[in-house]
Amino acid sequence: MCFPPGARPPDLPADVHPVGGGADAEDVILTSADGTRLRAHLGIATAGKHGVVIAPDVRGLHSFYEELTERFAAAGVHAIAFDYFGRTAGTARRPDDFAFREHVAQTRPEQIQDDVAAAVTELSERTKIERTYVLGFCMGGRVAFNAAAAQHGIAGVIGFYGVPQRRDEHDPAAPVDKVGRMRVPVLGLFGGADPVIPAAAIHEFDAALAQQGLPHELVTYPNAPHSFFDRGFAEWQEACDDAWRRVLGFISTGSL
Repeated sequence: MCFPPGARPPDLPADVHPVGGGADAEDVILTSADGTRLRAHLGIATAGKHGVVIAPDVRGLHSFYEELTERFAAAGVHAIAFDYFGRTAGTARRPDDFAFREHVAQTRPEQIQDDVAAAVTELSERTKIERTYVLGFCMGGRVAFNAAAAQHGIAGVIGFYGVPQRRDEHDPAAPVDKVGRMRVPVLGLFGGADPVIPAAAIHEFDAALAQQGLPHELVTYPNAPHSFFDRGFAEWQEACDDAWRRVLGFISTGSL
């Protein structure tokens, strides 16, 4: 898994000042293109012009991402995190020992992109955003990268340790194979000690994006592990602070 039970998103860097604090966050129910209902968590910023749709790790929507939406709202960015498993697990909250793997196996990349679109629509209808981004972690990092090819009207994508390479010859969702259809800037953040994503895979993704002429920035933090973006990993605070600055800078300016 990506973030274990008890993980919490890192605090904002000391030089990033909250923008008036976030409004009270709330659970909402989204309806995807096929009629599926799925739970999401929405945080509305009191003074925000931009928004981010958050695609979670393989465990789906859990407390880490609920808190992360509120952290973004405190930074002046409207945020909504959605769940992957409405089709197979319903919309109720789930315990930490939820058997997520059997549900991950039943997800389909195209349906998840429909769910992303439903979250984008909800965020647009609930706020007056000028730009919307898709951000994801681990499994959600892949979802975010692929949203650059699948979603219309978004301003950019941000992937934390999303696997860009093919897992095998039958992999239908490798971002490196979708670069030719990507239309928006890509920010990728990786751990240098992540055994799942070798440096060669990041270089291949970088070269493909460059060949496409797509604005992008792929950052690798030396020796950082997979899922380094965690308040509990005190030794990676500098990497977390830098990641926060890059993400918020990208969202606020619209450029890398």
